[in-house]
Formats: sequence, C-alpha cells, structure tokens
Amino acid sequence: MAEKEKKSGKPSAEEIAARKAAKKKAEQQVEDTGPEDTTPAPPPRLIAHYKEKVVPALQQKFGYTNLMAVPKLEKIVISMGLGKYATAGGEGKANFEKAEKELTVIAGQKPVRCKAKKSVANFKVREGMETGLKVTLRGNRMYEFLDRLISLAFPRVKDFRGVNPDGFDKTGNFNFGFNEQTVFPEVDGATVTFQQGMNITMVTTARGNVEAGRELLRQFGFPFRETGKQDK
Repeated sequence: MAEKEKKSGKPSAEEIAARKAAKKKAEQQVEDTGPEDTTPAPPPRLIAHYKEKVVPALQQKFGYTNLMAVPKLEKIVISMGLGKYATAGGEGKANFEKAEKELTVIAGQKPVRCKAKKSVANFKVREGMETGLKVTLRGNRMYEFLDRLISLAFPRVKDFRGVNPDGFDKTGNFNFGFNEQTVFPEVDGATVTFQQGMNITMVTTARGNVEAGRELLRQFGFPFRETGKQDK
C-alpha cells in the first residue's frame, strides 16, 4: 500500500497527520506569543496637567468645592468652508479632496463632509452639495491636538501677537481660526498648492461663565493677547 502511495505521489496517512500536528503547534505558538509590542500608548500629558494643576488653580480662583463643577474641555471642533471648490468643477473636486486629506493629517481623524441645507442660486449652491468639512475631537485625541496647537501651531503663525481673548460666546466656548493650514507641521508645505483656513471651537463645560472658560484655557497655556493690543 505504501509503495502504491509513493508511486502515485500522494502523501501517506502518517504524513498527513504529522503535517496537521505541526500546523496546530505553530498556531498555538502564535496565540501564546501574541503581538510583539503590546505596550499601550502613554496618556496625553495635558490630562495629567489638568488634574494636577488646572483643577486646583480653578478651585482656588472661583471657589469650586465640588470637583465635578470645575470647568473642563468637552470637545474640539475643527471646520473648513470649501464652498468655492464645491462649485468649481473637476479642479475644485481635486482641491476638496486634498483639503480633506490635509485636515485628516492635522486632526488625526477623518473629517465629515458637510452638505448644504438649501439651494442658493447666487452662489451656485444646490441643496445636498458638499460645501465643507468638520472634525469633532474628544478624549485623548482632543488633548493631543490641544498640545500640538499650543506647542507647535501658534509659534508658527507669522507675526503672532496672541489670540483674541474676546472670542468666547455666552456659553463659555472659545472660537478662533487660522488663515492657512501650514501652521501645523504635519502638513508638508512643499506639497501645498493653495491656502485654506479653518475655524476651531473649544467647547467647555463653563456654562454661562465666560471668565471661567477663559481661565481654563489660560491654565492650559493658551496665548491670549493682552487687552488693548490688536492684530495687524
């Protein structure tokens, strides 16, 4: 029988069993060893900064006795208005997609395409047309973006004299913007073919307390402009 299997070129029952045993053993070794690096990423440094320094400072200044009442960052919303590219045909579509890729690199998260709610004939905008991009950051990504914003983006702004401290709305959220995307080092300036600004909203839990929201961002290191100085 063995001679017939050898002549036909088919493996014997013993060889098949040995191969199955070797395959099973290899699978068990992979499961036992697992991935090479299972070390979790370290938490953003601004989280520890908030707990150790920002919270005590806000408690001392505003008299908060309950930790849950201390203002904190809830989310950061980054948006781009791209209506001029949405109505520009083929080249505009390419610019829209490029802006989407750049915003993805900046935020570390893919943006959502915003659509027009109604048609506007004067601007050649039709209802349902994609006219902008938006990213909402929470948790670790929010703090990582805030760290890069304060440490890297602001110092790269030309003739920077601080952020307008009056950019708060009535609910304690801060709104500001950039004129170009190249202030973020993640964007390769050599590949940029057009300048695109963006709006950034820092949403806080300082409900109706503008001063508390301003002090929260100041404790994080936000470079507010001194009162009386205006940007050129």
